[in-house]
Amino acid sequence: MVFGAMIGLLGFAMAGQLPSAAEVPRLVPATLVDVPPENGTQTAVLAGGCFWGIQGVFQHVEGVVSATAGYAGGSAETATYEQTETGLTGHAEAVRVVFDPQKISYGTLLRIFFSAAHDPTQLDRQGPDIGPQYRSAIFPMDDQQAKVAKGYIQQLDDTKAFKSAIATTVELGKPFYEAEDYHQDYMHDNPGQPYIAIHERPKIEALRRFFPTRYRAQSILVSKRAG
Repeated sequence: MVFGAMIGLLGFAMAGQLPSAAEVPRLVPATLVDVPPENGTQTAVLAGGCFWGIQGVFQHVEGVVSATAGYAGGSAETATYEQTETGLTGHAEAVRVVFDPQKISYGTLLRIFFSAAHDPTQLDRQGPDIGPQYRSAIFPMDDQQAKVAKGYIQQLDDTKAFKSAIATTVELGKPFYEAEDYHQDYMHDNPGQPYIAIHERPKIEALRRFFPTRYRAQSILVSKRAG
């Protein structure tokens, strides 16, 4: 993720701007409106900086069936790490979360996303990673998810859940493309890597602190998927 940070910092310098200070992780209120549960599984696609950390968080959430790193917001032709890192493809590093709605709701996943997984007030960046590929975004599967996501963002802004306005975009109708194998389970497989230890592991601690009944110690890994 260093390449994206360097390019992003250069862009801020050329524009004469300084990145805003990060918000401290906080437990935000639950959604007032949620997606009704259905039989079978449902899917959420979320982006909030480096997909290593977002994937790692949701792999520890009870009720999640799988969490897969990938790209959303651009075309299939540019859905590669090298191209996405230029910041020119429209993609965001994203995670597809498949979940059991009988155990956890879409709204609860959004609450975890805003509370523990990232800072939703940072525009086109997340921590040291800067550029539109690191934007905070929700990619709804349908109009109902889009309505819940937009309503929740408005709710959090209206109640001033954060000191700054939420920068999260809601981007309906954008397909998701799985990332390369070497990005999957990266946080689990590289716990001692400095970037992971400094920027991503604290998200797991926030999840455990804010949502003790939703936290599970053992990750659901992509490498363990059937097939």
